[in-house]
Amino acid sequence: MELYNQPKGPHLAALVCGRCLGAREDRFFATVFLGSGFLLLAMLFAAAAVVGAIIVAFHAAPEAFVHSATFHFGRGLAYGMINIYLVKTAAVFMITTSTIAIYTLLTPRWLAIGGYVIAVVLLIGSSYFSWGLLVFPLWVLLVSPTILRDREAVPISTDGLSP
Repeated sequence: MELYNQPKGPHLAALVCGRCLGAREDRFFATVFLGSGFLLLAMLFAAAAVVGAIIVAFHAAPEAFVHSATFHFGRGLAYGMINIYLVKTAAVFMITTSTIAIYTLLTPRWLAIGGYVIAVVLLIGSSYFSWGLLVFPLWVLLVSPTILRDREAVPISTDGLSP
């Protein structure tokens, strides 16, 4: 007896990764994958807006703005959004992507395990390392070509739908 009806056809990770994963994809990880990706982008845009507002306000009155409480509030808000929350969201995205990659053989195993290790470093020690912000883009730079590269893959069932 099924607890819920699964929709037929490719799921989110299949659409995002450009492959049809079909039955090999887990709906929970696909949902967390999508949610963490959207949250990561939303936080990145919000932090960019805060930094942009600081720059515009500084340009209007540089002498007065640097010593104001508004400047210190905006600077603290931008720091917190980028160095705390954005990094943690990136770590969650890395964990879900690595889990999907291991389950579906989307990337080499060493790269997915490396994603787990880097995600743990970001979750626990991102405030201790000044290079913490660079780790996520570098990991994406490593993972992207392996996903996009056309490899000999095992045929995956698409439930009768064409990819």
